[in-house]
Amino acid sequence: MQHPRLRIRNLQSPLAGPFSFDLEAGQCLTISGPSGAGKSLLLRMLCDLDPHTGEALLNGLPRSGMSAPAWRAGVIYQPAEAAWWLPTAGEHFKPAQMARVRELLPQLNLSPSLLESDITRLSTGERQRMALIRSLACQPQVLLLDEPTAALDPESVAATEALLQRELAAGLSIILVTHSEAQAQTLGHRSMTMRDRKLSENEATP
Repeated sequence: MQHPRLRIRNLQSPLAGPFSFDLEAGQCLTISGPSGAGKSLLLRMLCDLDPHTGEALLNGLPRSGMSAPAWRAGVIYQPAEAAWWLPTAGEHFKPAQMARVRELLPQLNLSPSLLESDITRLSTGERQRMALIRSLACQPQVLLLDEPTAALDPESVAATEALLQRELAAGLSIILVTHSEAQAQTLGHRSMTMRDRKLSENEATP
């Protein structure tokens, strides 16, 4: 029996939910809605950062039967402003990831020299794209993205969307929180709207 990549059943916290939906391999689910509606709360529950009840399954395996590190290796959350805890971006990567990193950098119009630069000297947009590389270098099965292009210029937005389309074609599943209707149409296979901490499916447009 073929399981969905991600299955969510009655996921809720005192602040949001309950949420129930499936996400298939290679599928992008976009979530829109006003600020404060609960979009980021959902992503934080999905990656097991906030207390909650309900169940999530990755390829049919329940999260309740996995350690938190094992779950977060498969389901990676990238907040709008990613944290950096070492002086340079390059120090955040394992040696085994560097070939993948150097493959991804030019796809996002980033110079390899930025790996050695002090992270505080990178622009907000450079850090945002570097954070996406950091997430992809971990080879997740599900990527949770919270406004991944909010700080980017149009050229960088286009490069990011093109990269994500390639990753989707290769089988990555994505849940994308975005305020951009154009981006939702470009990347999304399904779209949902969050209002008052509840999700509703949007009707597919022909």
